[in-house]
Amino acid sequence: MTPKYIAHSRSIAARQLGDEMVIMSAVDSTLFTLNPVATAIWQAADGKTPLSDIVEGTICREFEVEPELAYRDAEALVNALAGHGILLVSEQPITTAQESR
Repeated sequence: MTPKYIAHSRSIAARQLGDEMVIMSAVDSTLFTLNPVATAIWQAADGKTPLSDIVEGTICREFEVEPELAYRDAEALVNALAGHGILLVSEQPITTAQESR
């Protein structure tokens, strides 16, 4: 499996409300409300930690879910958010220079 690294786009505004995250895309003003699992993924999206480590180390432990199912769901979420310009996704760690593109 090819590693996936994820980082926040700079073209967003985000606020945590309780255990959920509300994110707005500055590109198209789309508003997203992330549930607690998606919020945990969002908070761990540092550009340096592979998605598989986020799933194993955070999602599986905090939410008691099987790794294969958790990774599949996390990957679908990441791809959807990346499609809206909310997350950056790379096969290599994401640096600050990449984030500003």
